[in-house]
Amino acid sequence: MKKILTLCTVFFCFVALAAAQQKLSVSSPDGKLKFSLNITPETISYDVVYKKQPVVVNSLLGFDFDSGAFGSNLKTGKVQRRKIDETYELVVGKVSTARNYCNQIIIPLQEKSATERTVNLVVRAFNDGIAFRYEFPQQKGWNSYVMYDEKTQFNLNGNPMALLMYLPGYINTHEGVYKQVEYDKIAKKRLIEMPATFEYDNSIYLSITEAAIRDYAGMYLVKEKDKLVGKLSPKLGQEKIKVEINEFPHRTPWRVISVSDRVGGLLETNILTSLNEPCKIEDTSWIKPCRTTFTWWNGNVVPDSTFSPGNNFETNKYYIDFAARNGLDAHGIYGYAETPWYYDDNFNFGWAGPNADITKPIPCLNMPRIVEYAKSKGVGIHLWVHWRPLYDKLDEAFALYEKWGVKGLMVDFMDRDDQQMIRIQEEILQCAAKHRLFIQFHGSSKPSGLVRTYPNEFTREGTLNYEVCKWDTLVNADHDISVPFTRLLAGPTDYHLGGFRAQNRKDFKIQYVNPHVMSTRCHMLAMYVVLENHLTSLCDKPEAYEGQPGFEVLRTVPGTWDEMRVPLAEMNKYVTVARRSDTDWWVGTLNNSTARTLQLKLDFLAEGEYQATIYTDAKDVDENANHLNKEVLKVTKKDVIELPLARDGGSVVHITKL
Repeated sequence: MKKILTLCTVFFCFVALAAAQQKLSVSSPDGKLKFSLNITPETISYDVVYKKQPVVVNSLLGFDFDSGAFGSNLKTGKVQRRKIDETYELVVGKVSTARNYCNQIIIPLQEKSATERTVNLVVRAFNDGIAFRYEFPQQKGWNSYVMYDEKTQFNLNGNPMALLMYLPGYINTHEGVYKQVEYDKIAKKRLIEMPATFEYDNSIYLSITEAAIRDYAGMYLVKEKDKLVGKLSPKLGQEKIKVEINEFPHRTPWRVISVSDRVGGLLETNILTSLNEPCKIEDTSWIKPCRTTFTWWNGNVVPDSTFSPGNNFETNKYYIDFAARNGLDAHGIYGYAETPWYYDDNFNFGWAGPNADITKPIPCLNMPRIVEYAKSKGVGIHLWVHWRPLYDKLDEAFALYEKWGVKGLMVDFMDRDDQQMIRIQEEILQCAAKHRLFIQFHGSSKPSGLVRTYPNEFTREGTLNYEVCKWDTLVNADHDISVPFTRLLAGPTDYHLGGFRAQNRKDFKIQYVNPHVMSTRCHMLAMYVVLENHLTSLCDKPEAYEGQPGFEVLRTVPGTWDEMRVPLAEMNKYVTVARRSDTDWWVGTLNNSTARTLQLKLDFLAEGEYQATIYTDAKDVDENANHLNKEVLKVTKKDVIELPLARDGGSVVHITKL
């Protein structure tokens, strides 16, 4: 009898425990990826399984609000499920038509206490990733919040190899060198930029980032104990406060975990744009990719001449004439040396003076004459501005620039992604669209797929790039090869491309004016194909380009695409990206500092015959990094092209239909 009583007690305890716990899940359409939510009286957590392998385990969710913590003593409301399968067009992007294909579950999480605060957890399971966010519906007794922390965790299973970047603090340029380190060796209590990418021994790849960052703070990762924990950028001057919302409904950005059994699959996914809202710009006919000069990088160099280089008409005329001769869409004007093109009482690019006025060009520049001359040559104007004086006169300045015929702006030195700066960036995009201007954010945080909603956002910096060649040796092929597997996963990447005077590492000399680059000419050409960038910059001086082998690539490579594939890739070693524009294919390959030969299968082509123009590193490239071979072949989809890649090298293949 005693034994029976014991068994009954165990049974009823088990039933009670089961009743206290809830488990809900959603799987991808192909069934390979599964998100599970686990609710106990004390916690709420999630797991992610890919091909029956746990990749994210026991990761807690929750918040700290001014009204108290949220994440325990919860019950679920009515769960809603639906399948999403739709296609949408991108005005500019890595594809022209994308498919949003996933299974969605909405789980209302309601407190059992008297407050009954409710937060909806929305989860979408794609074939190549999991995304979730929190929504705050209208409800009685709770219609605003001050958030002290979002406590989302990403607890990776096992000990994958990580590729990531540490940052010094929340106010930063989002630039640094990537580190490759085992998960258990990741430094604790250091800010980690997203995307961060992880590789398992059995060829499973995972990347963590966020999508649709709007009216919220940007997120970073920090290793605490054995888990990666999300950390939000705090309010300027008030570290405790992360987000302030005055009225519901409201929703957070999406937390995105991309997963694939090919590292190239992380580059091919369209999850980020699928998680953003449709285009908000009614007339997009004016939004075209732009090819522009950017003279700051080379030092505004002009040849020996009868005029003085500087903030004047003659210097800009020289570059406008170059742009006109070579079919460039625009000429970039930033100023000269450390002086902007507009009045700034601080005379410093990085820190605008209190009376800086971006509607008042300095008199010696003669902006009206420059604008008229550029217009007569069929060349637009691309302006550099510091964000702060721009924001002071946003609509007034944009109206003036539209009158001048300016195509777009580089908005620089933002260096933050707290909630206020995220709001400012969206205001800039909205106002720019009203005046038919594209925006290039510099000194800025990563993109998050917002190019779908505001296609006038052409590119963002947010990565260490070739500007550094003016003062350091950090940016070489070993750094370049990290970018496609990290920063590029977030979207368009501005990299100060166009250095056409390469030196080998052993010969490299730092020069602020007339800087060199450390990778081969073919490597530099390939960067235009591998990186997604709707603003094609030519940063070197005109005489570095004209008459030089490979310059035709810079003049003709598209700035937006219809399709993309990644046929070859090994993380942090090499990558081949194939992009299609109409019937043409452009294939770019980047290599690190180890020479190798790759075999490129052309099975991504359609039926028929094609002409392939192949640019590869010359045999003597170790002596002269600017030398290349150019070969023209007739090919079909059955062919294989051999790509010999030098140390710090690369290749480009331009394939046209016959």
